[in-house]
Amino acid sequence: MSILSIFVVIPVLMLLGLWLARNINQVRGVMVAGSTCLLALSAWLTLDFISQRAAGNTAEMLYTYSTVWFAPLNIAYAVGVDGISVVMLLLSSIIVFTGTFASWKLKPLTKEFFLWFTLLSTGVYGFFISIDLFTMFMFYEVALIPMYLLIGYWGTGRKEYAAMKLTLMLMGGSALIIVGLIGIYFFNGATTMNLLEIAHAHAIPVAVQNALFPFVFIGFGVLGALFPFHTWSPIGHGCAPTSVSMLHAGVLMKLGGYGCFRIAMFLLPDAAQNLAWIFLILTTISVVYGAFSACVQTDLKFINAYSSVSHCGLVLFALLMMTKTACTGAILQMLSHGLMTALFFALIGMIYGRTHTRDIRELGGLMKIMPFLSVGYVVAGLANLGLPGFSGFIAEMTIFVGSFENADIFHRCCTVIACTSIVVTAVYILRTVGFILFGKVANPHFEELTDATWDEKFAVCCLIFCVAALGSFPLWASDVILNGVTPILQNIAAM
Repeated sequence: MSILSIFVVIPVLMLLGLWLARNINQVRGVMVAGSTCLLALSAWLTLDFISQRAAGNTAEMLYTYSTVWFAPLNIAYAVGVDGISVVMLLLSSIIVFTGTFASWKLKPLTKEFFLWFTLLSTGVYGFFISIDLFTMFMFYEVALIPMYLLIGYWGTGRKEYAAMKLTLMLMGGSALIIVGLIGIYFFNGATTMNLLEIAHAHAIPVAVQNALFPFVFIGFGVLGALFPFHTWSPIGHGCAPTSVSMLHAGVLMKLGGYGCFRIAMFLLPDAAQNLAWIFLILTTISVVYGAFSACVQTDLKFINAYSSVSHCGLVLFALLMMTKTACTGAILQMLSHGLMTALFFALIGMIYGRTHTRDIRELGGLMKIMPFLSVGYVVAGLANLGLPGFSGFIAEMTIFVGSFENADIFHRCCTVIACTSIVVTAVYILRTVGFILFGKVANPHFEELTDATWDEKFAVCCLIFCVAALGSFPLWASDVILNGVTPILQNIAAM
């Protein structure tokens, strides 16, 4: 059995431990122990992956393992990772670890909350390690289903409506995906569901690829907040509890970009070249629309949610540019945005837990009352608007430079339009910081509020460290990512 299977085994053991836990301290102990093991495992995997590549191991996927599940349909439990999967596993582990501390005092039904939270993370890990289409789709569904209860019960505001809308739209995307995957399987000869074997066979006719590509790309694009299928995202994030917002925006939305690249573009390369321009227009709209929409919001969570639409749109935008630099930037953006948005949602949840409002018009002067949380929010904002030294700058510069490598007018016009989001992002970030942190204290009752507790400080410091470390030392990540991007682009270029 591959070591990758441990990424699924540990969450399953965590589920068992949570089920047997009898009090909140035992629940916390299980979550801390499990998330720490996952973080340590992902860190070791990253270091070992880098060392194996440095030693000359050029295999497309490492740590592979496959065993047949259902022979009549050639379904296998097949796992393996490349550079893209490795950094996504590392991101997932960081968010699960910090999300545990961000929800340290969550009530009511703390045990039940963490059971669903852990089940969601099980699906995420399984998705990133799978290289069998059916297994990947199965874990994808496992990652989506818990969101309904996590938002519907533990959320705030219009939580029932948000949970229902999110679930229905993502299930609609899943329906498109399964149609596309079945088509890929049968038109490839119905002999394998291993995505590497399907990609290398080049057996799917171009006309069929053109028909299947929109199903798969839009299906995953719904989760990646592709315009105009993004409407679930703001209300979903706005009503979700803190750690769920962190995991959902930080990791779950990345399943969308990962699926678009790993399945739609890798397995349907001719269609990717033929139809990319259509989706490039939609992603350009996502980038600009999300940024402008964030400017007119007054709810802190909705500001960050629309910001996520813009930044996740930038991921799909860069992938469709199909240059090595742009696609490397896309994965860096997935990693960077995952960390930044998790930090934002953590801080917003902590501020809301004290002030009981997320309306920026009702907040003000928080820097005097809760300096730690306020400084953390400023750091998150500076990272989000692309200040050099933080991860956002590295990711966005790589994307725009790589996108401009396409010499034709269409691609360069899209790039210039998308670049305007940088300025708009600075507008809504600085506006929000000015409203909530500086000036007079908006509400006299806020004077009695306390700053962050130890568990909150720990979660925030971990995320700030990761954002700054990736921004200051990005070469290791870009090298690892490029290793995974290259074979996919070579497969597309070969067509």
